[in-house]
Amino acid sequence: MSIATKTGDNGSTALMYSRRVPKNHPRVEAYGTVDELNAALGMARATAEQEFVRTCLLTVQKDLIVLMGELCVQPEDLNRYTTDGYFLVTPEMTAKLDAWVKEIEAQQVSFKGWATPGATVPAAALDMARTIARRAERRVCDLKFTGELRNAEIILYLNRLSDLLWLLARWTESQPEKTSRV
Repeated sequence: MSIATKTGDNGSTALMYSRRVPKNHPRVEAYGTVDELNAALGMARATAEQEFVRTCLLTVQKDLIVLMGELCVQPEDLNRYTTDGYFLVTPEMTAKLDAWVKEIEAQQVSFKGWATPGATVPAAALDMARTIARRAERRVCDLKFTGELRNAEIILYLNRLSDLLWLLARWTESQPEKTSRV
């Protein structure tokens, strides 16, 4: 089977369970922005010099697969989705982000006001991912306010993720630079 199915040539795309919506549907905008975020996190992970950052980002990327899957399902199909063995975003996933935030804050990372991205390539990649996380959060809020979001934990997760990415960028800037990655 080819990746080019041509089923989207008419401007529609498939959700789970053979439901089709326009490609500019708010649900598609939401999971598409999370997909963009996942790609940006891949870039941030590829440029990260610290194993702690790489480990956090890989874990988040795996969480985002769960989050995107949930967003690809219409609310009326969520019971079927979980019955089929798929997972939903949970408070435990958000709590993991909170724990990392506390761990970084305990290291007394100093910051004042707005950050200016670009001090280092790894920190700039984290800041780029952070801004995409904020946009993803706004797109998911669109679903909430139209009644198409059943799991508000998704918004909490994305909000906390952008906080974590901001802190990781500041923490990365405070670390000694490495000349090569081992």
